[in-house]
This record gives sequence, structure tokens and C-alpha cells, in this order.
Amino acid sequence: MKLLPILVIAACVVMVKAGTYTDRYDSMNVDDVIANKRLFIAYVKCILNKGRCTPEGKELKSHITEALQSGCDKCTDRQRRSIRKVIKHLIHKENNYWNQLVNMYDPNKMYSKMYERELGTI
Repeated sequence: MKLLPILVIAACVVMVKAGTYTDRYDSMNVDDVIANKRLFIAYVKCILNKGRCTPEGKELKSHITEALQSGCDKCTDRQRRSIRKVIKHLIHKENNYWNQLVNMYDPNKMYSKMYERELGTI
């Protein structure tokens, strides 16, 4: 009988975890990726279907529309911080790629305007 409470707690942890995206790539250093223009552009081209994708790129690409539309509800805290950094960098330093991503994933600009207002002034 002592095992039952442990199983219930484990089941709850699994259910809560199922409500978020995988944290498998959360240890990736986004600052290093942003600082390496060649690597950063490779990820962007993957997401734009203009280049090959790493496993990380494929994972990101598979969730980008849902994350954009939901305000990243299923993202971990680390993923939210990383996404804010990347979007800020795109808006300020790689605006051409930002516009291409918006045209692909948010053609009606329903969600991207919010990010531009919030992160464009930072």
C-alpha cells in the first residue's frame, strides 16, 4: 500500500510534464547560437524550409505555430526566455529573416505584432 501514493505522484508528474514541450534541448546556449551568425542563419533557414534541419531545428519547427498562437503556453521557462532573446535579435539584427518568418507562420500578423511591440522597444 505504501507504493500507491508514489505511483499517484509519479502519474501526476508525468501528466504535468506532458503539458509542456520537451526540455531535451533546454541546455542549448541560445546566446552562443545568436553570436554564431552561420549557425543562427542555418536554424532560421531550417525553420523557413530553405535548409537542412538538425534534430533541435526539427523539434522547434514542429511546435512553432502552436507556440506562437498560444503565447508559448507549453514552453518551459527557459524556452520562453530563449524565444524572447531570439525574437528580439531577429527584430533588431535580422529583420529580413524576421519578416520571412512572419510571412510564413503569421501571414495575417495576428501574433507577430504583439512580439514586435513588446520586444521591438527593448
